[in-house]
Amino acid sequence: MTKEPLFGKTLSRLEEIVREEGAPKFVARQIADWLYKKEITSISEMTNLSKKLRAALEEKYVLGLQPPVSVQESADGTKKYLFKAGTHGFIESAYIPEKKRATLCVSSQVGCKMGCLFCMTGKQGFQANLTAGEILNQLRSLPEKEKVTNLVYMGMGEPMDNLDAVMQSLEILTAEWGFARSPRKITVSTIGIVPAMRHFLENSTCHLAVSLHTPFEEERNRIMPVNHKYPVEAILSELKKHAFDRQRRVSFEYIVFGGFNDTPRHVKELARLLNGIKCRINLIRFHPVPDTPLKGTDETRLQQFKEALNAKGIVTTIRASRGQDIDAACGLLSTKEIQRKIKTVSLKNIKE
Repeated sequence: MTKEPLFGKTLSRLEEIVREEGAPKFVARQIADWLYKKEITSISEMTNLSKKLRAALEEKYVLGLQPPVSVQESADGTKKYLFKAGTHGFIESAYIPEKKRATLCVSSQVGCKMGCLFCMTGKQGFQANLTAGEILNQLRSLPEKEKVTNLVYMGMGEPMDNLDAVMQSLEILTAEWGFARSPRKITVSTIGIVPAMRHFLENSTCHLAVSLHTPFEEERNRIMPVNHKYPVEAILSELKKHAFDRQRRVSFEYIVFGGFNDTPRHVKELARLLNGIKCRINLIRFHPVPDTPLKGTDETRLQQFKEALNAKGIVTTIRASRGQDIDAACGLLSTKEIQRKIKTVSLKNIKE
């Protein structure tokens, strides 16, 4: 029988487990304390649990932590960690240190089914959803975990397509019995899966980032197939039902493609669509990935686009490009590792 990981279980699930083992309810909090606040490497280290309970837990469960299998480090201090996921899959996490904070960008799926034209992860196709434990493992098993101040769910996968596991991971991250991190330091991204986005906004106080990339439906249809089901108007209509302020922000991620979405026409339409939503726009430089016709814009045009949006009253910033001397594009490192594994297996089969 395959043993189930304990790491990644919510308090309510831990209470069910201890009840099944005939232990008092308060023991669940003791287990949560070991899992999320202490540096243990095995269930046997939970020394305030009875020997009988520890033995029963070890019979059915494992701790469920996995170290990264490799890391790439950039000259600017950014680190790209590769974690094994399942039998053949890999996921990536990016550790991004800055002067006053350090951000960890985590993945929520192995591959992605959304098929965005500009995304390397999407070219892998969808392989699996990560569990809450696998999402949180990217923080817990990080060598720099004590330095991390901010978390963003902007790595591989679409978080709102793995809603249950993402919400469980957020509960563990923010609960006092868990990692006790502030929701003000956590941002979850989405390309706009409206029902899941609504559930997130109603049941979490973490920040939201919406991948927009163009205000025009026809253009968004071309680069983001999900727009056929959840168009821009539907996404913005849902957002207007919720309150945003300094305590709970919504931002729009906007990858700038040269000659495609960086014109005065786009500025005007963005100002019209976002009117009434307290938000900001984060402009992102596009660094081309294989097999896409899209290209980046030049720095002068990028600055002009930013200034035009600010002039319309939309707070707009340009995200700093980090880790460009390593496999910085999301999904590129794991894609290379998958290709390397396939090549190794093929060569082995040829030799045999």
